[in-house]
Amino acid sequence: MLDRRSFLTTSSLALASLATPAVLRGARAADAALVVGAPLPMSGAFAANGKFAALGAAFAAEEAGTVLGRKAAARDLDTEGKPATAARRVQEAMAEGTRLFAGGILSSEALVMGKEVTNGGGVFFTTAGADEITGTECNRGTFRWSVPTHGAIAQTVRPLIEQMPNAKRWYTITPQYVFGEGLLGAAKAVFKEKGVEHVGNSYHSLAEKEFSGYLTNAIAAKPDVLLILSFGAQSSDTLRQAVSFGLKKRMTIVLAWASGLEQFEALGADLCEGVYFGAQYWHGVDTPLNKALVAKVRETRKFSPNYSFAGSYLLTKLLLDAAAKAGSTEGPAVAKALEGLTYAGLTGDEEVRAADHQVIKNYYLLKGKPKAQMADKDDFVDVVSSGKSFLSPEAAGCKMT
Repeated sequence: MLDRRSFLTTSSLALASLATPAVLRGARAADAALVVGAPLPMSGAFAANGKFAALGAAFAAEEAGTVLGRKAAARDLDTEGKPATAARRVQEAMAEGTRLFAGGILSSEALVMGKEVTNGGGVFFTTAGADEITGTECNRGTFRWSVPTHGAIAQTVRPLIEQMPNAKRWYTITPQYVFGEGLLGAAKAVFKEKGVEHVGNSYHSLAEKEFSGYLTNAIAAKPDVLLILSFGAQSSDTLRQAVSFGLKKRMTIVLAWASGLEQFEALGADLCEGVYFGAQYWHGVDTPLNKALVAKVRETRKFSPNYSFAGSYLLTKLLLDAAAKAGSTEGPAVAKALEGLTYAGLTGDEEVRAADHQVIKNYYLLKGKPKAQMADKDDFVDVVSSGKSFLSPEAAGCKMT
């Protein structure tokens, strides 16, 4: 199979090859096609996630073929990972007639785009994690597939505390924006409930690349567990530096929200070994839809789908299916078709909760395995546990408007 890092270096060519017929970029093409906008960070720190998400959206559009008598297409919109840019991109797309959007990897940009799309009469489906998206900032046009921060912590920190009763001291490293604050707040609540001591926290910005100072603070606090709440390249950089400091020998390391296969490939098996990862998706999960997706992607694209690809694929598929059911691409009609929907999803039985537009699905706790035990080049982890943990719409603060 194609090496994923080599694949990323030619991702622009790969996207171009998918542009006939699945990815269209011009306004003229958008008029002829049923376009799902894919507002994603195609440049900047989270570009690797964005590029695979764009490929997942294109794959779903290609698979759908014709919807409502129009050729289905996915159009990637580079948000640069910046809320202001993200808002401008969806405004421009809506001016060209696009009403369906699947994207928003970062919570800060997803919150802004959800409001813009809803106000413009569209539907926005995201994988971003901040509780507010389907909580206090919920609205009629925004839907979320990924388990939010509360559920991610419940399915990682809680089972590990139960599995490691002697690990009483935890230290956290947190990105200082809405997503990180959500994870940290949820972790603190579990620590308090379980009688675990939170011995310290280090905040970092979204631009940070050097984490040695934060790790030095963590070492000084002498924790039993280091809980990394960062995402994407920042969590990878933190983990690499932690391992170089010898922290795997001193404490248990947990990444609460890993980006999955693409991250494990970049890190390598030796670095992942013994580390715990929380994950929204894993290609090895045994469900009919996931097995079918993995087989088709491996056959046609020569790699295994990762979280960014699979999540974006499913968002796009759900939007196109809902448009077909509604007989329309207008936001209110598509939203109504999605509300209360139950379906066989990538993680098993999934449901779009009508009251807050949160998809109820599994979240996974994974553990890196020794390289010698890998069944194939993508077999980096074992699934330790999985489950569904969600606040009620009322507890999350959702008052649908």
